[in-house]
Amino acid sequence: MKQGGEGKEGWLEEETSGEKFSDKRLFKRFQTLLDKLWKGMGESIPRACQDWADTKAAYRFLANNGVNEQMIFSGHFESTRRRFDVAQGPILVLQDTCEFSYQRERPEDIGWIGKTPIGGKKLNGKKTMLTVCGILMHSSLAVTTEGLPLGLAAIKFWTRKKFKGCNALKGKINNTRIPIEKKESIRWLENLQQATELFQDPGRCIHIGDRESDIYELFCKAQELNTHFLIRTCVDRLVEEGIHTVAHEMKQINVKGLHTVEVRNQKGRIEKVQLEVRYQRMKILPPAGKKKRYPALSLTVIEATENREPVGRPKIHWKLLTDLPVDCPQQAIEKLKWYAMRWKIETFHKILKSGCKAEESRLRTASRLANLISIFCIVSWRIFWMTMLNRRAPTQEPRLALTQAECHLLDRLVKDSTNTPQQPSLARYLLKLAQLGGYLARAKDPPPGNTVIWRGMRRLIDIQIGFELNPNFCG
Repeated sequence: MKQGGEGKEGWLEEETSGEKFSDKRLFKRFQTLLDKLWKGMGESIPRACQDWADTKAAYRFLANNGVNEQMIFSGHFESTRRRFDVAQGPILVLQDTCEFSYQRERPEDIGWIGKTPIGGKKLNGKKTMLTVCGILMHSSLAVTTEGLPLGLAAIKFWTRKKFKGCNALKGKINNTRIPIEKKESIRWLENLQQATELFQDPGRCIHIGDRESDIYELFCKAQELNTHFLIRTCVDRLVEEGIHTVAHEMKQINVKGLHTVEVRNQKGRIEKVQLEVRYQRMKILPPAGKKKRYPALSLTVIEATENREPVGRPKIHWKLLTDLPVDCPQQAIEKLKWYAMRWKIETFHKILKSGCKAEESRLRTASRLANLISIFCIVSWRIFWMTMLNRRAPTQEPRLALTQAECHLLDRLVKDSTNTPQQPSLARYLLKLAQLGGYLARAKDPPPGNTVIWRGMRRLIDIQIGFELNPNFCG
C-alpha cells in the first residue's frame, strides 16, 4: 500500500498515475489543481491558487467540456484497485447518496434536488415548501472490515430539471410497474456493477446500503455478477408460497444469540445495550409486477432488536437482508458489525462538506461543480485514510502517509509527551500532526479524528512553505 514519497512523487503521483486525459496539458492542470486544493483544503479556488494565472487555469480546467468526473477519478479508481489487491479478506463497498445545495440567482443553470420547508410560513395550514437548487452524488466507498477506507470505486453525479416529491405522485404513478432503467434508483445497480468490474474479484465484495437500497433488482444484479450484498430492508416482502411475509416468518423464530453494542443517548453519554439476534434463510418472492422478469431468491434475514424500551431515544431495530449464508450467531453478529461500517461513508461526506466546504463554491453550472467535487473527493479520502490508518496500522512506517521532510518538521515543531509512542512509527507522527490541529493528546482522549488531522495538515503545509523560504523559520 504505497502512499509515501516526496511532493508530487508521493501520494499525489500515486493517485493520478492512471488518469485518462486525452490532452497532457489537461493532466498537468489537474495535478496542479489537486495539489493546490490539498494544500489549501477548505479555501476558495482563488485563495488556494494564490495568483490570477493559476486561478484562471483552474476555472478553465473545471469548465472544459472535455473534462468529466470519470476522467478525474480514473487514476484514483486504479489506486483503489491496487489497495484492494493488497488488502486481505472481504471488502465492504459502501453505497450512499449525498446532496449538495447552493443558492444562485439563476438556479436553472444547476438544477434541482428536492424541497425543504420554509420556517414559520404556512399556506392553508400547510408548510410552504421551497425547491432547493443543487446536485446529487451517489458514491461507492471501499473499506476493509476493520474500517480502513481504500478509496472510491464508483461515482455518479446528476441533477433534476424539475422536482416533484413522492407524495405528489401518489395515486398517479405505480412505482412498482416502472422499469428500474427509468428510475433514479438505477444508480444503485450501476455503482454495484462498476465497483465489481473494477476489482475483478466479485466474491470478496460485499455491497452495503441503507433502506433506500432495498431494491429487488439490486439483489438479482448481485446474483448475476456473482457478488454479495448486505442491506437494511424496509419492504415486507412475500416469502415461500406467497402466503406470509418476512415479518410474519421472523416472529416465529426464536432468539438465537445476544449482541452488546454501545450507543450514545441524547445527553451524550455512552451506554451498553443488549440486542436479541434472530436469523433465517428464506425464499424471497419478487414484487407482483416483476414476477415475469425476476426469479425468487434464497436470502438470509437477520433481525437485531433491543430487548427493552429505552428512555430518551428510539428503540434499536435492525432488519438486514443478505445473500450470504448465516449458520451460527457469530456469523450473524459479524454481519451486524459489517453493516455498522456503513457510517464510514457518512463520515466521508461530512469531510467533503465541512472540511472541503464543497457547498460554498460559487461555480455556476452543474458540470463545473461536479468536476470540483470530484477533486474534493480525492482530498477528503486522503484525510479519512490518514485518520483511520492511525487507528488500524499504528506501527507502520511513517513514510506510508507522510514525507521525510514532514516528519522532520513535526519533530521540530511538536515535543514528545508521555503519551507519544517512543518508536518513530506512523502513530507517533500522526499524533504530532493532530496536535498541530488542536488535539490535546491527554491520557484518556480518544484517537484523533478527521477534523484535527486536516487542520494539522493545513498548518503543517503552511509551516513547510515558510521553512522552505527560511530554514531558520522553526528555530
